Amino acid sequence: MNEYSTLAAVDLGSNSFKLQVARVVDDQIYPLDVLKEPVRLTAGIGEDNKLDDESQERGLACLSRFSERLRGLPQGAVRCVGTSALRVAENTAEFLQRAEAVLGYPIEIIAGREEARLVYIGVAHSLPAATHPRLIIDIGGGSTECVIGEGMKPLLMESLHLGCVNFTQRFFADGLITKSNLAQAEIVARTQALVIAASYTGKWKEAVGSSGTARVISDVLVQNGWSEKGITREGLARLREYMINAGHQNKLDLAGMKADRKPVFAGGVAVMSGIFAEFGIEEMTITDGALREGVLYDLLGRFHHRDMRAATVNQFMRRYHVDHKQARRVTNIATQLFMRVEQSLASADELKPYLIWAAQLHEIGISIAHSGYHKHGAYILEHADMPGFSQQDQARIALLVRTQRGRLNKLDNSEPIPETFKPLVFIIRLAVLFCRSRSRQRIDLGNFSLKLNQTSAQLELSQEWLKVVEE
Repeated sequence: MNEYSTLAAVDLGSNSFKLQVARVVDDQIYPLDVLKEPVRLTAGIGEDNKLDDESQERGLACLSRFSERLRGLPQGAVRCVGTSALRVAENTAEFLQRAEAVLGYPIEIIAGREEARLVYIGVAHSLPAATHPRLIIDIGGGSTECVIGEGMKPLLMESLHLGCVNFTQRFFADGLITKSNLAQAEIVARTQALVIAASYTGKWKEAVGSSGTARVISDVLVQNGWSEKGITREGLARLREYMINAGHQNKLDLAGMKADRKPVFAGGVAVMSGIFAEFGIEEMTITDGALREGVLYDLLGRFHHRDMRAATVNQFMRRYHVDHKQARRVTNIATQLFMRVEQSLASADELKPYLIWAAQLHEIGISIAHSGYHKHGAYILEHADMPGFSQQDQARIALLVRTQRGRLNKLDNSEPIPETFKPLVFIIRLAVLFCRSRSRQRIDLGNFSLKLNQTSAQLELSQEWLKVVEE
């Protein structure tokens, strides 16, 4: 994989879209430019669970401006991720098609735990080294990521459906702030946090807040004299009292709070108060590191042979008791076949990893049942938490595992095989067939030719190879 001197991360968050450009020096990342715009996608999700036209246009206009800053950067140097709002909206696929055309780069939708993992990586790189475990709380527009980790390694990762935008919509839609609706919002936040609180209790020594909600609450508490630094339980109590006395979000005249935060501030405070109460937090330090920094460091790791995806594939092979020798046989044949056609494929460098991952994982479904194992494997790959992979990545690998055998006309017509993946489907099916005997000998196809087009495939093997097989 190529290495780049400049990297960029785009975070399509539920509240704000953010762009960070950074230069790479050895194993460190140094920010060059940061852009941020309050798009509030979550506020645009209606009762039909779809993004409305207005929120989509806000997002597209923002991405158009981002594209000007990204112009000239190679595809491999830019990673764009979408989070909570794009995970839940039913028309995300339609929006992404337009968004990618405007931005000029592919956009990945990451699962909640993958978001939590990336947040931790960003936070860990922004904090001084420590030997004690830390609890990271990242309150976004539509979700809250809760991670416990030590050093650079996350240990517990969860994503809760709590956010400053969706809680503001739910409890403070008319702008009114009362003792009753604030208490109700905090109770709901505590109830959702209760699900994971028991498994987190006693496993951390320091609480750290990241992203905009934590930073603005900290700024407000410090600049109004309610906390010496960071966020404290006492400071939150005084802030709640002030908000109730103000009575309306428009009357929140607080030092440290920017105008664009005022419409979602009450929801953020309610979530933070609920988290503090349920986790028993007394004080929280604040860090600048967050999701986009984690995306950058994760991208950098791929260039330096520390790709989290490779570690995840190996871990899945162990977890599901994959026959490593058979996986290597299929991967070997699939690679040989791919090499014969890669010159004729568009984006061959991007396609090849999916073929390799699918070949390595093609038998994970056997741990459930041999009958229909390809279907079981596809289900696991599409629905499991796979650190390093986006939801689209998992869907693509699942497609290849699902289509390794069986009749293709039985596939769901609502999700046809993409044209770019049809050669990979053919190759993995052929590789599995070549290795069906599970022979211990390494299979080498020797001098052969493979030609693919939209309607047919032609494979020619040498007479010498056929003689060896017959013997």
